[in-house]
Amino acid sequence: MNVLKSHKRISVLALLESGVGQREIERRLGVSPKTTRRYQRLANSPGVATGSGAADGQTPPPPATGSEPPASQTPAPRPPAPASASTTSACEAHRSWIESQVLIGRNAVAIYQDLVESHGFAHRYNSVKRFVARLKSRAPERFDVLEFAPGEEAQVDYGEGAPTLDHRGRYRKPALFVMTLKYSGKSFRKAMWKTDQESWSRAHEEAFRAFGGCPRYVVLDNLKQGVIKPDLYEPELNPVYAAMLAHYGVVADPCRVADPDRKGTVESAIGHTQGTALKGRRFESIEAQNAWLAHWEERWAAPRIHGRKKRQVLEMFREEQASLKPLPAEGFRCFRQVVRTVDDGGLVQVEGSYYAALPAPPHGEVIVRVYEREVEILDRAGEVLRRHAKSLRKGAFVMEGDDRTFNPSRETARLLARLEAIGPATAQAGRELFARLGRPGSRAIYGLANLVRKYPCADIEAVCARLMQAGSLSYAAVKRVLERQVRPAETVPLTQAHPAIRDLTEYQTLWEALSQVHHEDPDGNVYH
Repeated sequence: MNVLKSHKRISVLALLESGVGQREIERRLGVSPKTTRRYQRLANSPGVATGSGAADGQTPPPPATGSEPPASQTPAPRPPAPASASTTSACEAHRSWIESQVLIGRNAVAIYQDLVESHGFAHRYNSVKRFVARLKSRAPERFDVLEFAPGEEAQVDYGEGAPTLDHRGRYRKPALFVMTLKYSGKSFRKAMWKTDQESWSRAHEEAFRAFGGCPRYVVLDNLKQGVIKPDLYEPELNPVYAAMLAHYGVVADPCRVADPDRKGTVESAIGHTQGTALKGRRFESIEAQNAWLAHWEERWAAPRIHGRKKRQVLEMFREEQASLKPLPAEGFRCFRQVVRTVDDGGLVQVEGSYYAALPAPPHGEVIVRVYEREVEILDRAGEVLRRHAKSLRKGAFVMEGDDRTFNPSRETARLLARLEAIGPATAQAGRELFARLGRPGSRAIYGLANLVRKYPCADIEAVCARLMQAGSLSYAAVKRVLERQVRPAETVPLTQAHPAIRDLTEYQTLWEALSQVHHEDPDGNVYH
């Protein structure tokens, strides 16, 4: 039932006595006509209360019309329970049995029903409900304290830096890269605008150089720059990031999804940096922020006493440095990895230029690693197929002579080899023609090589030697002299009669015999 508050109830009754209609009361007070009629009936019924004073059996007081305040309609609060009152639950006698039922996942209703049926429980369901709720209340979650040997682990993550002026003249918050050594708590911090694969890998390199060595493991979150496909058992790392870690001999150990507590050390370091070093500050450039972070680390963060280990961070870092793995002699060559399909010409297109991919088959997929000055083509298994110098302009074809299906230079060399088979003078004539005519000279050489189809090699050799001596060498001159002075090799005439060739009369007799054969179909039609 909708019970009105005392002041609204008094207003409704006063308006009814004044002759105001139910719809007007609804408009003024927001009380529905149904509720108004109910309170009107209760007001007209003697000995029936309409408010909170229903317990004393009195009618509600009349509405206030003068300056005297109306009688209070709010009942007095219940007195507090005496201190000696017992607070023991009625279910306490059955605690062990109820706990066993809660452990197997039964709800309060099922437990109450079994208590009544099997244990003679005579109290209400709410007692069981409250008791089960207290048993199911979760205890505070416990976290293990992870301890690692010096140089064993580093944790890495991105945070948010302080507002910094960008190239457009606006203040934005860059990304804050932080790597923290687990044993000592020593951190490397760098603010950066880009957070792509290359920036992520180069930030690791800078951290390793700042520490003077590499840890054995790096614990990271499942961000795309580090982990392409999160998986509890075999996460797939970003190829650029994996190659960088392999270069430095470091193993990646990604956290489980939605488990940031595994890298709580770097999470705490990010919060410490944001709340202490960067809070309330603005920087005019990204370089100014990084300079301040380096100064703050050296002046305040490193000399501080570690809150849990009660030792100076810098002192523990000096102990840990001896356990870090040495840096390699050369830095990591960062690259961008893409997948390309080999076209019909055996080429792949990378950044607007074309590179030979043989021996990769046409229409097959290859992996392309684009370095600063080199392009590397690998098969799907990771084996290197080709290496090319990176093209400096778009549209260029980077390929060797053997990569072409037809190579003019290779064809010229083949033709000269055919001339060598004819004789030294002919070969020398071919070389002179190519040197004098250039690329069109290949056609003259081709013509010289094909003269052996009609003329003997000795005659061709003699004519070439004579024309070179006279200084009038050309293909047309060689052919003209051969046509005038040398008779072409006689061709074998066609033979009309031979033991292996039947006489034409035999074929004529056979066709005449076949033409006289008649065939008749099932309908009686005769045809040849």
